[in-house]
Parts: sequence; structure tokens; C-alpha cells
Amino acid sequence: MSLKLENVTKRFGSLTAVNQLSLEIPSNEIFGFLGANGAGKTTTFRMILGLLDLSNGSILWDGRPINYETSPYIGYLPEERGLYPKLKVKDQVVYLARLRGMDKQNAEKELKKWLDRFQVPQYEMKKVEELSKGNQQKIQFITAVLHKPKLLILDEPFSGLDPVNVELLKEAVLDLKNSGTTIVFSSHRMEHVEELCEHVCIMQKGSPVLSGSLREIKRSFGKKNISIAADFSLDYLKEFPGVLKWKKTSEGALLQVETEEAGQPILESLIGKGFVRKFSIDEPSLNDIFIEKVGLSYE
Repeated sequence: MSLKLENVTKRFGSLTAVNQLSLEIPSNEIFGFLGANGAGKTTTFRMILGLLDLSNGSILWDGRPINYETSPYIGYLPEERGLYPKLKVKDQVVYLARLRGMDKQNAEKELKKWLDRFQVPQYEMKKVEELSKGNQQKIQFITAVLHKPKLLILDEPFSGLDPVNVELLKEAVLDLKNSGTTIVFSSHRMEHVEELCEHVCIMQKGSPVLSGSLREIKRSFGKKNISIAADFSLDYLKEFPGVLKWKKTSEGALLQVETEEAGQPILESLIGKGFVRKFSIDEPSLNDIFIEKVGLSYE
């Protein structure tokens, strides 16, 4: 069940929030949306969900438009908190699951499973407002996935979580993908996108700057990163042929070079100067590509 967007445009008066966005999100994959605030990610998500009407274009899931009939198969975790603060966790999660077509008994059973998995079984009868932001995010995630959606949209799912809980959530996302769920998510954290996604779309001011297979995007970028750890100064590499960027690190230096071939003369230049603990040529990071394509740091 792939999700297909064709020439999707959304205008608010004179402002074009999303402009001519066309892409296909493969089924049973995790697809990453990247872009600075205001790039059009959340607007795109809301159009996919049918919460906003399109100004132009079409959105089809499994060849059909998304509407009330398809809503039981879709899960959504909004970036902003969307739970009722005064209601107890159990009452609210079960109620929302029943709106998605689950029976009460099954919803209660699944909720217990998820609370145990996220190590918060004690919060079942607590009010949402009594939980920390991180634990509210866990409950909101459970609400989005309890009914076992086929399509799951996660808008900044890891915000407000400490590293331990980020790992818990990432494992859950991967398990859902492996069980057949198509997942679309946005994140401010490049490393999360690199770790989880096979395909990505980078957006700027409502338009796609780059989209496709993450592996192919990195390969076609051409430039490589070289990480060197040495016990002598590497300042001379700033002006070395083929070096585009040079950055001092605690161990030595991090370089960006034009091509992989530029690495050989750099390696040869290090010989005889002192002890080299590390020399590695790596693919560019998603952050490198983002900065080059969008022209600013993501954060």
C-alpha cells in the first residue's frame, strides 16, 4: 500500500505553504521528511490525513483517496500535545481506540501491553497532566498505534524524550515497520532519520529540494568526509588540494573532500609526520547534504 502525492499544493491566501510536491512513499518502509520550521512538513501531513483540503493535486493511498472510510487504518502523532490533560490515561486511550474501530476489551489489553513495553504501567489510571512531558509523549504514541494502523504519520515523535526513551520509541517504530506498517515521520534529529529511513524528502519553503533513496542521495552527492586522529598538527590540510572544508576535532581533524580519490594523497602526506591513530573515509552525513542543499544548519 504505497502513498502517492502528485503536484500537491496548499495555499493560504497569498502564502504557498506547499508547492507542487510529488513523491511516492513505498509501502512497509520508514520515510523521513526533513526541513526547517515553516518548510511545509506539518501542512503536508495534515493534507495526507484529510485535515486540510488541497489547493491543487491529489493524494492517494493504495490507489484511493484518504477519507473517513480509511481512517481506521491510519495513525497520527501530532507534534503538539493532543491529549486531554484532565482525563485518565486509560479512559482516553481506550475511547480514542474505539473511535478507530477497536472493541473495549481488546483496546484495554493492547494498552496494558504498550504501557509495560514503555515501562510505565503505573500511569494507566493517572491523569495526563500528572505525567512528565516525556511520558505524555509515550502515551500519545501509544494512542497513535494502539489500533495497529497500516499507515502511521509521526510528526517529531522523539521531541521531549531522553536518550533512553528515544531508544524505546525507535525500537517500537522499527517493530511496527517490520510488522507491515508504512511510516512517515519528520524529525529535527538527522541521526534518527539516517538510522531509520530508507527514503527521504528534504523540503524548503514548501518545495522539495531533494527526495529519493537515502543511499542514492549520499552516493550522488559525491563528496566524502575524512576523519583523522593524529598526534601532530593537521592545520596544513586546510589548503591541501581537494579539501573543501576543514574542522579541528579533539582527536585531529574532520575534512570534507571533493571525491574519494582525494583521500589517497592526503593519507600519503601524513606518513612520516607522526603517529596516526585513525584515518577513515565516510559517506557524507545527512546534515552535510542538508546544509549544502538548503544553505543553513538544520537546528
